[in-house]
Amino acid sequence: MKIKYTLLKEEKNTQARLGKIKTSYGEYETPMFMPVGTQATVKTLSVEELKAVHSGIILANTYHLWLRPGDDIIKKAGGIHKFMNYKGPMLTDSGGYQVFSLAKPKNISEEGVKFKNHLNGDTLFLTPEKSIQIQQNIGADIMMCFDECPPASANYNYLEKSVNRTLRWAKRCQDAFIPNDYQSLFGIIQGGPYEDLRKHSAKETNKLNFDGYSIGGVANDNESKDDMYKAIEYSVPYLPKEKLRYLMGVGDPIDIIEGVIRGIDIFDCVSPTRLARHGHFYTKYGKLNIKNAQYKEDFTPLEKGCDCYACQNYSKAYIRHLISEKETLGARLLSIHNIRYLTRLTEELREAIKNDNILEYKEKFIKNYFRK
Repeated sequence: MKIKYTLLKEEKNTQARLGKIKTSYGEYETPMFMPVGTQATVKTLSVEELKAVHSGIILANTYHLWLRPGDDIIKKAGGIHKFMNYKGPMLTDSGGYQVFSLAKPKNISEEGVKFKNHLNGDTLFLTPEKSIQIQQNIGADIMMCFDECPPASANYNYLEKSVNRTLRWAKRCQDAFIPNDYQSLFGIIQGGPYEDLRKHSAKETNKLNFDGYSIGGVANDNESKDDMYKAIEYSVPYLPKEKLRYLMGVGDPIDIIEGVIRGIDIFDCVSPTRLARHGHFYTKYGKLNIKNAQYKEDFTPLEKGCDCYACQNYSKAYIRHLISEKETLGARLLSIHNIRYLTRLTEELREAIKNDNILEYKEKFIKNYFRK
């Protein structure tokens, strides 16, 4: 079945919303954090471990899976769910972010984007139609339109042209999409930090009546938090209340809170596993580095009260030892903890929405997380 979103409650003091997503794999509440499985795997973790940290929707990357093992292989396997044995909803990005990090502006045309394969240097050409074909072969429950993802440094004139191209590409994606009873297609809002461009993008994308809507261009290099929050504020008023709202590529805890307050439902980011591989872990009192000498003889869990497997079974001292010795288990344990931290954060935000006290929650969170 196609995903179905139901708005359950709006928080009385903000635009935060409690919702429910009905999928072929069960029902999931929002706000939700979605772990990223770039290569059809969330790095170092099994699907059983993902379920244990309360993961719902997880992501796979269209560009990387197109190159390896190939969307044709995944289709032959029966789709992404069977290929990676994940019995839960999946989302694929369009490949746009990766393409535009590899392409030069002169290689972006109305037809599509020409760029170099980062693995072997071959010339590739990706169009809206090709992106949709790849995603349909992969078989994710939620697919993204192919959009232009301009750099944060882009000027107004470039962004204006880019937004209009993205709108034309969105229509081409819609026309290329072969309707079925389980895949949903989301449109993407662009426009940088400019209110008129975000308004235009949101209103025109909404007219195409997608199954859900994403706000893009907020997690590029050097994007400021102020610009990110403005992009949300400028976009949300023109998006339908009865459909999902997705903030792409955002996973910093404070950004999730600020996004929820502004009306966002779902988030994704590679940060919890990337940080874990470098020895960093989230706690109530901020992001910490397990490599610090103070943890060498610290036999307490990563975070007191955390219900994740890592905290229930291992100490900081042991995990520090693993990370110091470059043992994979260390990255796995920190990844388990970091993803559980973010899924628990969204659980707490859902409770705050139910109790109409999300601003009090934010104030308390900031006081603890950013304490000196």
